[in-house]
Amino acid sequence: MPEYTWIKNGRIIDPAASRDEKGDIFIVDGRIAADLDLEQKKQAHVIEADDLWVCPGLIDIHVHLREPGQTHKETIQTGSQAAAAGGFTTVICMPNTTPPADNPGTIQYIKDAIEREAVVRVLFTGCITVGMAGESLAPIGTLSRSGVVAITDDGKCVQNNELMRRAVEYASMFNLPVMDHCEDASLTRGSVMNEGTVSTRLGLVGWPAAAEDIIVSRNVILSTHTGAHIHLQHISSATSVDIIRRAKQRDVRITAEATPHHLALTDDTIAGYDTNFKMNPPLRTEEDRQAVIDGLRDGTLDCVATDHAPHTDYEKDMEFDYAPFGIVGSETALPVTLQILHRESGFTEMETIALLTSKPARIMGLEAGTLAVGTAADIAVIDPEEVWTVTPETLHSKSANSPWINRELTGRARTTLVGGKVVYHDGQLVT
Repeated sequence: MPEYTWIKNGRIIDPAASRDEKGDIFIVDGRIAADLDLEQKKQAHVIEADDLWVCPGLIDIHVHLREPGQTHKETIQTGSQAAAAGGFTTVICMPNTTPPADNPGTIQYIKDAIEREAVVRVLFTGCITVGMAGESLAPIGTLSRSGVVAITDDGKCVQNNELMRRAVEYASMFNLPVMDHCEDASLTRGSVMNEGTVSTRLGLVGWPAAAEDIIVSRNVILSTHTGAHIHLQHISSATSVDIIRRAKQRDVRITAEATPHHLALTDDTIAGYDTNFKMNPPLRTEEDRQAVIDGLRDGTLDCVATDHAPHTDYEKDMEFDYAPFGIVGSETALPVTLQILHRESGFTEMETIALLTSKPARIMGLEAGTLAVGTAADIAVIDPEEVWTVTPETLHSKSANSPWINRELTGRARTTLVGGKVVYHDGQLVT
């Protein structure tokens, strides 16, 4: 028997169709329909959306779900639950698991876990190099046949330029984007925060922005030379933004993302040595922060992605030098992005939601990020005015290493639907 859902009287914001209007969304058997007849409306599950936004489900193209091998930090189940609580209906997980996802066996393990446990759509990537060691190429063709949507050594950067050239050439043969964490490791040995006046004052080893800029330049050159699509992850430097801007003016096949934490925070926040502000790349200066915002404004940077990177409390609870890099971000991305881009920087609601929906979908060639009739009913119903406090208890991730712990944020997913099924509603997961 068909299943019907009726989302009533919401503000529909669908950037893919340039649609911003009050109205209803209808769902039949997990897909968006043009309308329901009178009898179908009587049978429909009704979701009241007065004063709420009804948007395509958010898409995060950069998360770490830690399975296999690091399930004390996160699992595919808990990571996907955190994504649902954040309004995300599609996420792409990175391959820096234990062991790394550089072979069909590990990929199959991940696929099986996704099928059993994921509550949102989880897509997966494979490694560029064997063991993420940067020495020899992983079997890119085999990984492609296994279903990866991109290749990346995220968490590490391939330092050998000739090897990276071969990687992007082979990936292009299989129409796979190459996602790159841009870091010249020769400049960052022992580094724990941005190099500048704050690192000098705190006595911490500085991480120069040039380490990012050099690899961004390298990737622009390789993309120019090969025609390959290279996606630059978590851009944090003003100079990198400028390099990407000039490359795009020449139609180089480069795309790039920014994270909510690089939009909102600077290295000044590290003054208290709180390791929940330690991330890779590090928080940089106010000038860099503004440049990243400007890069999103003019299209130099293409989307917002979280780099959701869970760590346990006991791993983070140590000296700043020794704590791991990374923060959780799936559940705070929406309110932080709304605050910084929409409320403070003048982005429209449509522009802001596009950075979390249609634009990441376009980068990765996904059939998602839209409310078009006939498409899968992946939907986020958002309360843009809900004020809530981030605590370990309010987060659905297995870890709570967030710089926003005990802070109030404004804006939250009220209901998340995947394929027309409600998976999250009013702070609770729906099973």
